[in-house]
Amino acid sequence: TDEEAVMKILDRYILKKFLVSYLFVVLILVAVIMVIDITEKSDDLLEHQLTFKQIAGYYLDFIPWIANLITPITVFIATVFVTSKLAGHTEVIAILSSGISFLRMLLPYLIGAIMIAAASFYLNGWLIPNSDKSRVAFLVAYTQRPSNLNQNDIHLKIAPESYMYLRNYNNHSKIGHNFTLETVRGNEMLQKLTARRISWNEEEAKWKVQDWMLREFEGRVERITQGQELDTLLNITPKDFETNKYMEQTLTIDELNETITLLRSRGADNVELYVVEKYMRYMSPFAIIILSMMGVIVSARKARGGTGVQIALGFLIAFIFIICFMLSREFALKGVVSPMLGVWLPNIFFSLVALVMYRTVPR
Repeated sequence: TDEEAVMKILDRYILKKFLVSYLFVVLILVAVIMVIDITEKSDDLLEHQLTFKQIAGYYLDFIPWIANLITPITVFIATVFVTSKLAGHTEVIAILSSGISFLRMLLPYLIGAIMIAAASFYLNGWLIPNSDKSRVAFLVAYTQRPSNLNQNDIHLKIAPESYMYLRNYNNHSKIGHNFTLETVRGNEMLQKLTARRISWNEEEAKWKVQDWMLREFEGRVERITQGQELDTLLNITPKDFETNKYMEQTLTIDELNETITLLRSRGADNVELYVVEKYMRYMSPFAIIILSMMGVIVSARKARGGTGVQIALGFLIAFIFIICFMLSREFALKGVVSPMLGVWLPNIFFSLVALVMYRTVPR
């Protein structure tokens, strides 16, 4: 019918403007962020005398990472920009006056948001983490101080009942000194292994302890054995001593699941970092859809101050979303709320706000 043909034309018109505006906003914000990032890292880049190829390689990895990171906000800003322009030219009024419902007008926005969300989920779940491995390696090598080469006073929980301590460890030689491994059940110590030195045997993929002493406790009975050298199987590898800053960003969803399972089997204390990162990968696509729908609701009414007022309002709401997201993520990492609830709180809150605001949109 003629009405269906008109709707298809209208859908294509809005969808095209929405996607083009999204790409435009992404390019502008990424360019600004890159300039700021280069300015901040200029001293480190000059200090290490990096070649143009090395720097360009880093920013080729940086661009998709930052573009995907800001996608929920850029989608929202693009939605507000497009819809406020339509409202400013009285196109929204014309659409609604023709008998098209507001919900039906949301369809092309929803299609565009789902397309972007699906692409973002795939990129953020598998492709970008792989390129992030080289980006993070660049950051660690050239913008972080080499304090992780030698580490002192290392405490690790390597199993639910096992605790390890090292006075110092060198990541290059893979050798540590003053090693202690304690097995504790409740308040009772079952055994304690101490050694003057521990080193990694690359061929056998085992740790070797030297000048060791093992104390085993059975009630009040203590049994002591000692020796010069002993191969031991510990639930850790040299990678566990390497810097783990940004490491969660370099893992695909499959790798995140494996890491979470491993850390939980050890009873590790930092598992929340990886759990939160995993939930964020699933939360972000829904944030894109929610914020795009909210953007239409915010900007569908013609404002007296013109489109500039609505765009400014859009930036304000985007800023509030970022603050809410950062706070809820921090609460989740600190254990104030569960990781899932902490990650999803901004989406829940803004969904409720959108539903309340929907009652004010023009019919």
